[in-house]
Amino acid sequence: MILKSIGKNSLLLAFFALVTALILASTDRLTEQRITESERAAAQRALFEIVPLALHNNDLLVDIQPIPEKFWSTLGLKSGGVIHIARLDNQPIAAIIPTVTADGYSGDIAMIVGVNFDGTVAGARVVEHKETPGLGDKVDLRKSDWILSFNGKSLTNPEINAWNVKKDRGEFDQFTGATITPRAVIHQIAKTLAYFNQDKERLLTALSYSNSQSFDEQPIP
Repeated sequence: MILKSIGKNSLLLAFFALVTALILASTDRLTEQRITESERAAAQRALFEIVPLALHNNDLLVDIQPIPEKFWSTLGLKSGGVIHIARLDNQPIAAIIPTVTADGYSGDIAMIVGVNFDGTVAGARVVEHKETPGLGDKVDLRKSDWILSFNGKSLTNPEINAWNVKKDRGEFDQFTGATITPRAVIHQIAKTLAYFNQDKERLLTALSYSNSQSFDEQPIP
């Protein structure tokens, strides 16, 4: 009887252990899925700030192009990155480019810069920084609308030598008590526009090819 009881208890313990393991595994999968969905939604929101949903009808997270290694240093990237392409009815309208300046007052300032295919800035956002609260952090849209001053600008409007703070005879405002941070952001956005001008033809060729591939793969009605 004792042996039977021990055997029965062992089976019950094994059963409960199995059920617990299954519950934990299911919970982990659900949690991981929710985290992934949350991260995707956050990434989409950032991209939509640059090119609103009303201006494109493709999936910005899926429609991407790699950045050639020769441009990594220009964009301040250490391990590469991808460009998100905004399209309207399959026609490319803007490229959203990751870019980083190491010249911030407190270190790296990471941004995404949207460039329309006519070479003008669609929008720019700082996505990560360590700048001083109340001073350099005004590059963040949550703190100031200063970053919006780049909308519609290009390397010919203003001229390239005017891509600087007003203190340095440039076009753009600096912050009271903080010049290093806005100067770094201005210079990096200009570098990003210069990169786009150099890589635009390759991007258009790649996008045209992907368009033709997508068309060829459509099922025959």
